[in-house]
Amino acid sequence: MEPYTILFFGRTGAGKGTQAHLLQDYLREQKKEVLYIETGARFRLFTEEPSYTAKYTKKILEDGGLLPDFLPVALWGRIFMEEYRGDENIILDGLARRENEAVLLDSALSFFQRKNTYVLDINISREWAENVLKTRGRADDDSEDIKHKMEWFELNTIPAINHFKNNSAYTFIEINGEQTIEQVHNDILKALKIV
Repeated sequence: MEPYTILFFGRTGAGKGTQAHLLQDYLREQKKEVLYIETGARFRLFTEEPSYTAKYTKKILEDGGLLPDFLPVALWGRIFMEEYRGDENIILDGLARRENEAVLLDSALSFFQRKNTYVLDINISREWAENVLKTRGRADDDSEDIKHKMEWFELNTIPAINHFKNNSAYTFIEINGEQTIEQVHNDILKALKIV
């Protein structure tokens, strides 16, 4: 079977990272190779590099600023060029969160001739997301930060999701994220038809 390409979307607090890790573990247990690209973790690694761009990026992130569109694209583009071998499953978490990035990801996946491509939208309400964020105890989850995250998602990420949803090259799947972690994981496996 053609390897999977799976893009994870959802509001902050939807459990995208948790579900991406569970899926990665499941595929590896099935002896399947996986290239997992999680933008947040890769940015943290990048900001520890000695280059000017890495140091400047770290300062912007520490100050709570917004990175320009080219940086996430450059980051995952570099990962594709250096790490992708051509035959593994790909799990993408935190990529193409703005519509113009989605268009560029289209071109990359088309270039690599990825056919078995899914977009998983772990759907939770704004209220559910706010409750999750208030209880997880992170420093960047005060009321104003949470409000900003919700507005940013609605303004930027929903158009990116709609870009993939309306593109016949992708199989779009909406998953109910307002369940236990195990239930969401099982729904994802069923939707991908890999159980």
